[in-house]
Amino acid sequence: MAKGRILFVNQEIMPFSEESELAAMGRYLPAKMQEMGREIRVFMPKFCNISERKHQLHEVIRLSGMNLIVNNCDRQLIIKVGSIQTARLQVYFIDNDDYFGACPAPTQDDGTLAPNTDERLLFFGRGTLEAVRKLAWQPHLINFTGWFAAMIPFYLRRINKENAFFSGTKMVITLMDDAFSGPIPGDLERKMKTDGATAKDLRLYGDTTYLGLMKSAITYSHGVIIGSPNANPELVAFAKENKRAVLDYIDDRDEFYARINKFYDSIIGRIDN
Repeated sequence: MAKGRILFVNQEIMPFSEESELAAMGRYLPAKMQEMGREIRVFMPKFCNISERKHQLHEVIRLSGMNLIVNNCDRQLIIKVGSIQTARLQVYFIDNDDYFGACPAPTQDDGTLAPNTDERLLFFGRGTLEAVRKLAWQPHLINFTGWFAAMIPFYLRRINKENAFFSGTKMVITLMDDAFSGPIPGDLERKMKTDGATAKDLRLYGDTTYLGLMKSAITYSHGVIIGSPNANPELVAFAKENKRAVLDYIDDRDEFYARINKFYDSIIGRIDN
C-alpha cells in the first residue's frame, strides 16, 4: 500500500502482559494490519514484570544510549526488542531502570499510581518517538492505545517544531476500558513546561485525571477508535462533539479489523484544516 506505515504504541501486549482486553488489542490489531499489507512497528513500555529471559528480549544497541532530559535530569533511553513468533510480530520496548525497574505495570501492586507516574509518561512518550526517528522509519499514522501512551500527541507536536521527520503523520487513539483512579501524582504541568509545552498544551493537560488526560489526547488526535464496549461514554461523546472521526465498536473481530483498516486510510488521506 502506498500509505501503509502504521506505528502502534501500546500500553500492554500479550503475551508480554497478562491477558486482558487491552493486551489482546495490542497483540491482535498490529498482527492483523500486517496481514492486510501494512508495514508496521510496535512499541510498549518494558515493565519490570516482563521476563527478558522468557521472552528472549535483547537490547538494540544502535537505538539505545541516548539520554532524555526529564524534569531537568538525564535519563538513559534503552531500547529492547522481542518477537511474537506465531504472529511474526516484532515488539520494541522502551526501558529505563529508574522508571521501569521497580513498578511492574502502569499501576502498582495495590492498584495505585507510582509517585513518578508523570515522569514515566513523559519518558515513554518521548522515548518512543525518538527511537522511531533513530530507526529512520517515518509512519503515515500512529495508533496509540492505553492511557500510558497519552503523551504521544504532545511529543509529536513538540518534535515537529524542531524537526520535520513526523511531518504529515496522523494520530489515532483507541479508547479502551482502562481508567485509573485519581489524578496523576507529581507535577505533570510543570515538567511539560520545562520540556517545551505551549500555553495551549498546559491548558489541555491541566487536568491529570483519567478523563482529563484522555480528552487531551483526543483533542490532538485526528481519529478515535472505540476499541471496547466498555470505553468511557463521556470520552466517546467528547470525541464526537469535537468532530473527530470516530469508528464505533462492533463485536465481530474480523469485520472490526477490516473497518479499522479502512478507517486508517480515511485518516491518512484527510487534509488538515
